[in-house]
Amino acid sequence: MDAIRIGHGYDVHALQEGLPLVIGGVVIEHEKGFVAHSDGDVLAHALSDALLGALSLGDIGLHFPDTSGEWKGADSMELLRQVYGMVTSRGWTLANADMTVLMQRPKLRPHIDRMRENIARTLDVPVDKVSVKATTEERLGFTGAEQGAAAHAVVLLVRR
Repeated sequence: MDAIRIGHGYDVHALQEGLPLVIGGVVIEHEKGFVAHSDGDVLAHALSDALLGALSLGDIGLHFPDTSGEWKGADSMELLRQVYGMVTSRGWTLANADMTVLMQRPKLRPHIDRMRENIARTLDVPVDKVSVKATTEERLGFTGAEQGAAAHAVVLLVRR
């Protein structure tokens, strides 16, 4: 029987003026926000996909399709809570999560501690199990051109 499982998640959303910017459950003041069916929280989406992927449970779109009105404007932290419920109900728990947000602006460092706290609270784990980092791509690609943002997440799950 497996004792550990690893999962990776990736998410990307376009940015558009006048929309709210929510990352890691933190509303960040910025002129642009995510174009998305839900609140577009790329960090919560990447983490959800990593958790689902570790247990071969598909991806966030399978469980919360953007074709369903039920998930229109959904709080991605609530979706993350539901995903983690799928994980724990199968006898697994989070050993750690390591995540990176790729975004040119705004600077995310002032918000990272709150992101970590929000995610840890949502998953009911100690904050030291949650790592969030941010990087620009030195003005390269779609994130560097401020057309969108992306996030990667890697998780390690252990049997309870």
